[in-house]
Amino acid sequence: MRSDRFPIGIIGGTGGMGKWFAYFFQQEGYSVQISGRSSGPGPRQMAADCPVVIVSVPIEATDQVIRKIGPCMPRESVLMDLTSLKEAPVRAMLDASVSEVIGLHPLFGPRVASLDGQNIAVCPARGERWLPWLKDIMEKNGANLVETTPEGHDKMMALVQGLNHFNTVMLGLTMAGSGVSPQELRRFSTPVFRERLDHLSRISTHPDLYAHLIAGNPNTDKLLTSYGNNFNELQTLLSSGDVAALTKMIKKIEAI
Repeated sequence: MRSDRFPIGIIGGTGGMGKWFAYFFQQEGYSVQISGRSSGPGPRQMAADCPVVIVSVPIEATDQVIRKIGPCMPRESVLMDLTSLKEAPVRAMLDASVSEVIGLHPLFGPRVASLDGQNIAVCPARGERWLPWLKDIMEKNGANLVETTPEGHDKMMALVQGLNHFNTVMLGLTMAGSGVSPQELRRFSTPVFRERLDHLSRISTHPDLYAHLIAGNPNTDKLLTSYGNNFNELQTLLSSGDVAALTKMIKKIEAI
């Protein structure tokens, strides 16, 4: 390991995105300290050993973990998180620590092979020392960094995640109540529909995660008002058989 490769700590590095980034940093030549629910170094030890600490735990546990590690972080270090929402975690990191703070949201899952072509939202919140290092290591591996505020990020995620997952859950609930078996659906499915079925399967195996992504973002509720209005209008047009009006409404999608 090169002398300039300092240790990096990942809380929650035993699975999911934490494990993915542990491997990534190891490939870059860094030693990585990993802690799980009942394994690895405690907050004081990790903060003392690692100038970079990343929190990668489920949304519902993020605040509690940040408030444990935050007070241990030295001023010259940096505390980051990988949570899908950014306002609350970034606020917690700022409140709990005196270190530099950067909020991160990798806009991909742990199944991707590399950073090449992947988007990562970056929310610099305090300090200027560590951001250039972060940008350099991510961009040289092909990542597209989107610098934003926590507020701006969460407004976008209301569309990208909140409304999107809400719509998928509605589709799944409707299909579950149709009385048609998954096997029969697949017999009649198109390639695109099979992708939707696979997505529904992933959601159903992690219901708590998707519930938090939908309900945890206060911006999502505002979009659901528009969603409901559009649903009612489409249903009215469908019931009336007004194909011309329905076509006109569908054409509004061109604005995307």
